[in-house]
Amino acid sequence: MAPQRFHEQFAQIQRSMPDVPLAMGPDDSAEFFYEKGVVLARDGDEARLVEDTVRTHFTEAPDLTADRVRRAGPPANRTGVTRIQVGDPGQGDPAGDHAVAQALRALRGHEQRAGRRLVSRNHVVSIAVNACPGDEPVPAPRTAGPNPAPARTPYDEDTAIGVLVVDTGLMHDHGLAPLLAHVRGDRQARETDADGILQQYVGHGTFIAGLVAAVAPNTDITVRGTLNDAGAVLESDFGHRLFEAVEQDGWPDIISLSAGTSNGRTDGLLGLDAFMRALRERGTLLVAAAGNNASATPFWPAAYADRPDYADCVLSVGALRGDGEHGACFSNHGHWVKAYAPGERLTSVLTGFDKPVPYVYQHSTYDACRFGFHYACTCQSPRHTGVLSEKRDSGAGKADQVMFEGYAHWSGTSFATPVAAAMVAAHMTDHQERDPRAARRGLLASAAEYAEVRGAHVPALRPRTWRPAPVVRLAPSV
Repeated sequence: MAPQRFHEQFAQIQRSMPDVPLAMGPDDSAEFFYEKGVVLARDGDEARLVEDTVRTHFTEAPDLTADRVRRAGPPANRTGVTRIQVGDPGQGDPAGDHAVAQALRALRGHEQRAGRRLVSRNHVVSIAVNACPGDEPVPAPRTAGPNPAPARTPYDEDTAIGVLVVDTGLMHDHGLAPLLAHVRGDRQARETDADGILQQYVGHGTFIAGLVAAVAPNTDITVRGTLNDAGAVLESDFGHRLFEAVEQDGWPDIISLSAGTSNGRTDGLLGLDAFMRALRERGTLLVAAAGNNASATPFWPAAYADRPDYADCVLSVGALRGDGEHGACFSNHGHWVKAYAPGERLTSVLTGFDKPVPYVYQHSTYDACRFGFHYACTCQSPRHTGVLSEKRDSGAGKADQVMFEGYAHWSGTSFATPVAAAMVAAHMTDHQERDPRAARRGLLASAAEYAEVRGAHVPALRPRTWRPAPVVRLAPSV
């Protein structure tokens, strides 16, 4: 069964998308979210085939209604897929979304003959800290400084590496942090609620920009607010938004993307086909988060790194725990994760430089690691009570509130990803390399350091200025 936080975040994302009824899938394991009553198909002939096949299948099924099968708005965009409504989310089986499952089943024969997928759920793509968060941010004193600490590489406008962060935008006071002197981009939407409380996961993009700037100072960093709506977007819109992000200023050297979803398959996301084909033809390197479900199930788009046709243009990144020697408890893992970087309790810029900003925790910590690890991981420490957990459990505890005054500690593959992206950028500067894909190959080939993750020895990208933290071992719970 999915961890409690996954269910809490499902409710949070559903509230942020009130007009899109959502479901969990593919079964009780609940590894992803998707839109109820809708499937996706490629525009054109394949969409017509899916419509006709599903309508015929539903006509022959006594518990399904064929006249509900129709094109669903909005009209086609650059994602290259069509939304097809196959059921009424307000009727039938709202939890299992029976119509979607039957639509997928109806196309199996056609897919076997075609040798590729023709239909898909419309998954929710979210920032990798979101659907199953590594943790929530913890205030850090300004005197502690960032970790990784800023490298001493000078900034050179003529040779700076272009890094695009596709995320939640920049906080209003980011310019007060010296670390972000060469950062620009979109303003974070809706930073606080009506009571002045910092909203959940705002500052995510700013935190990531600070990590890139610290590890690779010779970078021009642009942060786009592509994922401003609670860090979540439907697959049917995701590719279109990525096109908008990269084309606003031209394709960059490196994209740092801390978002994705699993889908229970090994052939990628239908809604990303068009963007991934375009990426392959460009010189850009996509560095993508492996996700925080402690699972070996491929998480997209990071898992494209394991496909031969995309291996050179995608780097998938998992998270190491605080000492950098082993994988963090929450990190996804498997052969499709090509590198790991520090991702537990990193320190970077958040907000509160002009005046302190309050934050109320959403999730309670656990008495033991929810993934079965026996060190003081972010599941347990630092301890706090969250409002979503208390609502779910009807507990008597009051959610804890803290104040941010500039910096924060935060964990997740969301943050291991920009560390790895910055190390590629730093390698380009150090070796006067202009090809980020060649730099990726060179960096991994020259990385003499390894870590142990679930019994496997994996490439470990540890910045020289990163300070490891000792790991506190705990006795197994009885």
